[in-house]
Amino acid sequence: MAFRGAVITFPGSNCDRDMAVALEKVSGEKALRVWHGDADLPDRLDFIAIPGGFSYGDYLRCGAIASRSPVMRAVIEAAGRGIPVLGVCNGFQVLTESGLLPGALMRNAQLTFTCRTVPLTVENNQSLFTAGYDAGQTIAIPVAHHDGNFFADDETLNRIEGEGRVAFRYADEVNGSQRSIAGVLNETGTVLGMMPHPERAIEPELGGSDGRALFESAVHGLVTA
Repeated sequence: MAFRGAVITFPGSNCDRDMAVALEKVSGEKALRVWHGDADLPDRLDFIAIPGGFSYGDYLRCGAIASRSPVMRAVIEAAGRGIPVLGVCNGFQVLTESGLLPGALMRNAQLTFTCRTVPLTVENNQSLFTAGYDAGQTIAIPVAHHDGNFFADDETLNRIEGEGRVAFRYADEVNGSQRSIAGVLNETGTVLGMMPHPERAIEPELGGSDGRALFESAVHGLVTA
């Protein structure tokens, strides 16, 4: 059966096409496009992606309004059934605001927008998203955010660390994130939120291809499951 991946678009999304292109290049199938006002998701989905951007203009808090949009109710239900969900940058913010992931994304410690390629350390390579990497591997992925400073209380941080739910960590100081956390998994490893943009690093012509393994891991794992 052909891979069926969906990309959610909110008012203010600006990385939805990049995400759709990455999924198509890796899977060979066009990504289904879903509007934020849709109450339902397409049938028989294998994968849901929430892209970066500035959903609803980042009013209130980044991702706060998007997390209450009609489509997110369907995304939360789908995630509860085990359908994998990837949230990148603003998508990570939406996932924390919706309660699918712990913590919050605050203003960068330096109070400036950060846009550059940064080194990440792969902390957990046992998930659907990260199986294509080696544990401890350093990869180069672009970031572009103003509110990427991951924050959680010590109890939450200790829990996600102890459960192996830190997927990626910044190898250099980027935004002040606690314990240098760049990406977090849910309890079952089927929801990943990360601030860096793997969809912008899928082929050398884009400046690097270290992000491609994330999509290949997910697509291969789902198609062969």
